[in-house]
Amino acid sequence: MYAKGEGVPKDNAEAVKWFRKAAEQGHTDAQYILGLMYDRGNGVPKDATEAVKWYRKAAEQGNASAQNHLGELYRTGVGVVKDSAEAVKWFRKAAEQGHPEAQCNLGFMYIKGIGVPKDDAEAAKWYRKAAEQGNAEAQYALGMTHAMGEGVPQDHAEAAKWFRKAAEQDHAEAQYALGMTHAMGEGVPQDHAEAVKWFRKAAEQDHAKALIFLGMTYAMGEGVPQDHAEAVKWYRKAAEQGHAEARFLLGLMYAKGEGVPKDATEAVKWYRKAAEQGNASAQFLLGLMYAKGEGVIKDLCEAHAWWNVAGTAGNEDARKNLKIVEKKMTSEQITKATKLAHERFEKFRKKD
Repeated sequence: MYAKGEGVPKDNAEAVKWFRKAAEQGHTDAQYILGLMYDRGNGVPKDATEAVKWYRKAAEQGNASAQNHLGELYRTGVGVVKDSAEAVKWFRKAAEQGHPEAQCNLGFMYIKGIGVPKDDAEAAKWYRKAAEQGNAEAQYALGMTHAMGEGVPQDHAEAAKWFRKAAEQDHAEAQYALGMTHAMGEGVPQDHAEAVKWFRKAAEQDHAKALIFLGMTYAMGEGVPQDHAEAVKWYRKAAEQGHAEARFLLGLMYAKGEGVPKDATEAVKWYRKAAEQGNASAQFLLGLMYAKGEGVIKDLCEAHAWWNVAGTAGNEDARKNLKIVEKKMTSEQITKATKLAHERFEKFRKKD
């Protein structure tokens, strides 16, 4: 009553007091709820160790929700020493009681091979059990197994079916995936307008890839009227989240003056952000800006260094330009540029 404010003013501290009295008498649900209160810091200071204690008491009496939560704490190492096998043990106990979240969690452990040998078929089995109970995360995961042919025959129509079920529950990853199936025409008729619909739903939840693809649909006029300003809007949202591809695309819009006034300095700014995250296309174009002196002071050493980095990542244009620019450089400049490139390789290596 105190926890929900039913018949009395809502008071989590008072609720904890009464849950504790019941929990200390061995009441399973009270033990689970008391663990939850400690886990979330409701009515008591947040205390993962205390949460584990009460989850364990309830779990040992067969409370499926407590078993699932205890498994999650073992998986993450919060309040206990991280132990993937122990996490699997508790997920399995709850899953075998039909707990959908635990079934989904157990599927995840099998698909990743965490705490158990990797087994895609077993993962699909548990995902399906949870998905059939309406668990959105499991529906999305089951869709992915069908899309990839992991543990089940590859079947894009079946993948689209499960993506849709999860997407209709506002699962952002599933909305993005469903958008992609419509954009590509995999398992459903190709329909760019339908793709835009689902990209937008995911983008409105700040899903980075959906933000980018929604921007692309506006840039290309697929499923919506072409609108470069709208494309820039969505690229910027993803770029501000730190997504390298979006930063590259936003730089491109500034370089071309599409949807924004042409601004080489701003283009360089966004190319640099993407380049420093390892985006090879941005590295190539940043090198080009240095070679031409657009938005930055002309610097062949910087151009050479960025093309070296991009070329090593597989960008063929960068490799070609590297050979051309070397003919215009002294040996000292090439040595300096190579040193710069190696410093950047080392920085990227440390990030990885």
